[in-house]
Amino acid sequence: MRILIAEDDRLLGEGILAGLKQKGFKAEWLQDGLAAWNALQAEAFSALVLDLGLPKLPGLDLLRRLRASGSTIPVLILTARDTPQDIVAGLDTGADDYLVKPFDLGELAARLRSLVRRAAGGAAPTLECGRLRLDPAARSIEYEGHPIELTTREFGLLHELMLNAGKVLTRAQLESKLYAWGEEVESNALEVHVHHLRRKLAAGLIRTVRGVGYIMPK
Repeated sequence: MRILIAEDDRLLGEGILAGLKQKGFKAEWLQDGLAAWNALQAEAFSALVLDLGLPKLPGLDLLRRLRASGSTIPVLILTARDTPQDIVAGLDTGADDYLVKPFDLGELAARLRSLVRRAAGGAAPTLECGRLRLDPAARSIEYEGHPIELTTREFGLLHELMLNAGKVLTRAQLESKLYAWGEEVESNALEVHVHHLRRKLAAGLIRTVRGVGYIMPK
C-alpha cells in the first residue's frame, strides 16, 4: 500500500513518513502542492495524505485538479484547520476523509486502511479469498486456519492482489505499489516474490496472465 504525503512542515512530514513506514506502508513525502501533483500524474499511489497549507499549489487547489482530471485516489486531508466551514469545504471539494492536527498516528493509519479498502470495493477490516485471510492492521496472514509468516514485501504483494481480487494487475502496477522512488528493482524480483507466496500458500492461489501480469481469483 503506497501512500503519498503532501505536507510542508519538515518535522511533521518526517514524523508521518517514519510512522507510516513502521506500520507497514510504503510512503513518499513531498513538501509542496505542485510536486505532489506531478508525482500523482507520474506514479501510482493507494492514497494521498493532504495538508491544505501547501506552497506553490494549495491543498484544496490540488484536490480540485485531481477530481477535475478524473482521479479517484482516496484523499485524506490532514490539517490544523478545524472549523466546520473548513471541513465542509474539504469534503465538498472531493476529500474522502478529514483529520485535524494534532492527531494520533494509529488513527491516521487506520483511516488510510479503511479508505483503501473502500476504494477497492470492500468495507470489512480483514480481507478473505477462499481459505486465505489477511488482517492489514495486525499484519497477519492465515491460510486454512494456520498462521503464515511472510516477508514485508511478500505481505505487500499479497495485500495488493487481495484488494484487487478478480482483477488482473500488471507487473508495472504491482511494482509501483511495492517499491519507493529510486529503489532499485531487480528484473525478476516480482516473479521471485510470487514464487515464494505460491510455495508458502498454494500453487494455484495466484495465477499468471501471460504477457500481462497476475490475478488472484475471488
